[in-house]
Amino acid sequence: MGDTDGGGRAPVIDTTVPQSARIWNFWLGGSDNYRVDRLAGEAYVRLSPAIVDIARASRAFLTRSLRHLAAEAGIRQFLDIGTGLPTAQNTHEVAQGIHPSARVVYVDNDPMVLAHARALLVSRPTGVCDYVNADVHEPDTVLAGAAKTLDFDEPVGLILSGILGHVADYDRARGVVARLVGALPAGSHLVLSDGTGVVHREARRAQDAYNRSGAVPYVLRTPEEIEGFFTGLEPVAPGVVSCSRWRPDGGGEPEPVDQFGGVGRKGRAG
Repeated sequence: MGDTDGGGRAPVIDTTVPQSARIWNFWLGGSDNYRVDRLAGEAYVRLSPAIVDIARASRAFLTRSLRHLAAEAGIRQFLDIGTGLPTAQNTHEVAQGIHPSARVVYVDNDPMVLAHARALLVSRPTGVCDYVNADVHEPDTVLAGAAKTLDFDEPVGLILSGILGHVADYDRARGVVARLVGALPAGSHLVLSDGTGVVHREARRAQDAYNRSGAVPYVLRTPEEIEGFFTGLEPVAPGVVSCSRWRPDGGGEPEPVDQFGGVGRKGRAG
């Protein structure tokens, strides 16, 4: 795994403005954050307390979808873009817990994520875990970096968890997904989730306030827009739903949260 920002320099961490990965770490109960992140996170919670449930449901959805890809779809390669800070049940831990030889590439452009990834995202001896310092806005750079570790002639699990809201223009966001999926072979799967404002009315007000905090803005989208990211893919049941309701452990129908997601499979004509 790389240990610099790609130019031979140690990563520089800016602690003067809030950063989304560190704020999510705070909402998940982690300690890898700074006062500026906690203040932004607390301000969001005051306006929309459900954000804590959203963060937990989003993480649980990622774990369940990864188990599906590794155990049921037989995927042994994973490209996780917008990694965020390490927490419990990271992508490589879930995947290699099922296939010890699984290969995982994490992609992020935040220096603190880079520093933590170098120290904590350690592969099992029989598998591979690598890190690419790149931005989701530049899918060709992402793919070039990932190709050093992943075999794009074999199916890949592409993970876009809560990241596309940072691509403000919807058409551009769809273009990013299309470019990434287009580079993958048949049998590959897309796991994608993003924030919405359809369950709790205060979500959009809280997001607007967050976007004024100095953090990189995040755009809430409708479930229909999120479903649009899966155009051309074969939906995996139950389709695009609130993350808490995607194949929940224990069955039943949990309360919905303002994070919708799904899983899609690329067919031979995809």
